[in-house]
Amino acid sequence: MEAPPVTVMPVTGGTINMMEYLLQGSVLDQALDSLLHRLRGLCDNMDPETFTDHELVYLLKGQQGNPFILRARRSLSHPTAPWHLRYLGQPEVGDKSRHALVRNCVDVGTSHNLPEFLNEMGFRMDHEFVANGHIFRKGVMKVVVTKLSRVLQPGNTDNLERLSLSYLVELSVLAPAGQDTVSEDMRSFAEQLKPLVHLEKIDPSKQRH
Repeated sequence: MEAPPVTVMPVTGGTINMMEYLLQGSVLDQALDSLLHRLRGLCDNMDPETFTDHELVYLLKGQQGNPFILRARRSLSHPTAPWHLRYLGQPEVGDKSRHALVRNCVDVGTSHNLPEFLNEMGFRMDHEFVANGHIFRKGVMKVVVTKLSRVLQPGNTDNLERLSLSYLVELSVLAPAGQDTVSEDMRSFAEQLKPLVHLEKIDPSKQRH
């Protein structure tokens, strides 16, 4: 099934309707400490925020075309915090001058019965995973370094299997439509992280779940 690149941004605040500018890359486990050291020197917060989140991906299949995808996420570190419901639009294509992938992002906080609500609406849970890692900030930019783990038994976040021997690295900005100059700032920042990690504008046509 064709789908947009997966983003694993943690549940830190909500946005109603913004554009997400995104660059992605990865580092092997053994290179993590070097990357975190570099980010501490470049970013505003020397001590990164940490997170552990559980995300469930729901599909609603229509009569034709790709299914409608919604993402429900909760914090395992802060169980009383609101759930978050996130919709990620199809990446905008055509403007090759942009240095980052751009797509619509809707993110709202919800009550804890979000999974039940989605089931009642006809959505089907497709897969789930646990994401844990670190968050750095540089002005309006956010850098998230994440380890992804597969949930082996539905709903049991204690029974996990790591998906790879690497960490996902995402550089993102949430901004109103038309703020394309932020992608230039992102490109400049990404250059400072080389050769530890190469952050790229991922081609969505090459991404698969």
